[in-house]
Amino acid sequence: MEKKMARPIIKILAFILSFGVYTLQAEPLRIDVTEGQIDPMPIAILDFSATSPELAAIGQNVAQVITADLERSGLFKPLDRASFIQGQNDINASIRFADWRLINAQVLLKGSVSKSQDGRLRFEFRLYDVYTEKQMIGFAITASLDAWRRAAHKIADQVYKRVTGDDGYFDTKIVYVGRQVNKGRRVERIGIMDQDGANHEWLTNGKDLVLTPRFSPKLDTIAYLNFLNKKPHVYLMKTNTRQNQLLGQFPGMTYAPRFSGDGNQVVMSYAKLDGTSSIYLMNLHDKTVQRLTNIPQVIDTSPCFSPDNSKIVFMSDRSGVAQLYVMDLSDMEAKRISFGPGEYTTPIWSPRGDLIAFTKRHKGVFSLGVMKVDGSEERIITQGYLIDEPTWSANGRVIMYTHQERKGPSKLHTIDITGYNERVVETPHEAMGASWSLLIP
Repeated sequence: MEKKMARPIIKILAFILSFGVYTLQAEPLRIDVTEGQIDPMPIAILDFSATSPELAAIGQNVAQVITADLERSGLFKPLDRASFIQGQNDINASIRFADWRLINAQVLLKGSVSKSQDGRLRFEFRLYDVYTEKQMIGFAITASLDAWRRAAHKIADQVYKRVTGDDGYFDTKIVYVGRQVNKGRRVERIGIMDQDGANHEWLTNGKDLVLTPRFSPKLDTIAYLNFLNKKPHVYLMKTNTRQNQLLGQFPGMTYAPRFSGDGNQVVMSYAKLDGTSSIYLMNLHDKTVQRLTNIPQVIDTSPCFSPDNSKIVFMSDRSGVAQLYVMDLSDMEAKRISFGPGEYTTPIWSPRGDLIAFTKRHKGVFSLGVMKVDGSEERIITQGYLIDEPTWSANGRVIMYTHQERKGPSKLHTIDITGYNERVVETPHEAMGASWSLLIP
């Protein structure tokens, strides 16, 4: 870990929808996340203080969610509360910093929860550097009674950002395909949940095979494949109403389209009768379709936009084996960026725009890797019996992917781009084909 000194900054953040945020102060303390394996930063997180048993229960739950978020990132080490010498959680109580240094805490998070006159919850929290004895940040967030969990994720995001310098990724959603066997029949359904597995819901009923749900950047819509009558149909679904709109029927399609960064276009691939699989661009407003690749007997598939919508990355076997290519949409020129042994598949651009994640198969081994957008600095970050369908966290720091061991169930895993901190994402049944949302506004 490296501590960096910088001038104090003052920022005001505006959370929309059901949240309001007030006042921020900052002092320098930071994890250098450009390193490889990082020693997690010890952090003490107190239950949020309250004036009633009902609010105290919420304050305790909020502290637990924040603790779990930060611990799961691998960059923080929440300390056991049994070790706390100063257990007073009153946000305005004086802090005995020496007591916190004795248990090796480097940062301390205190907060309170109260109820405003309009019945909404008000969360105030302050983050302290234990060694400089200075406040790093201080916020107040308002939320509706049923949104305390989102408030906790937002607080965790702000702690993460203040200490690492990167945006957080805790106030996000995941859509994925869940699979179970019911009376001898394999059933696939699309599920949606918070990034920590909470608030799980099923979006489809399991009557038809569904695959590869993809979040729109507007977060209210997903695109997915539905094999109605054993034929691939692409639907757009409003996640809050479950309303479906048929985008089209596309023969030979195996992956759902991916949205552009502004949500106004989708890029997709599907096959013609001669076996040629090509890349297509569709305008979602007027449904016009533009063909981007057209090489006979070649398979071009798995396209994905760059964050600025100027390029796409895709897989093609035009060289004789599956490799990755980047096309500049201004001139439609495709440039090969992968040259290693094996077959490269399922590329996906980082939200930061600096890296492309991919899966690869070589000599029977599946790998998950990342490379720069020009193909340089390729590195493998994990391997396994079956690894597929990567998706990025909102800050481009973590990758979620489908993982399956020989004869084992399919699961969702997450891993830091350094190759450390691999975790299993808990789901009710087998899980695969996830899409991770951007931060919820």
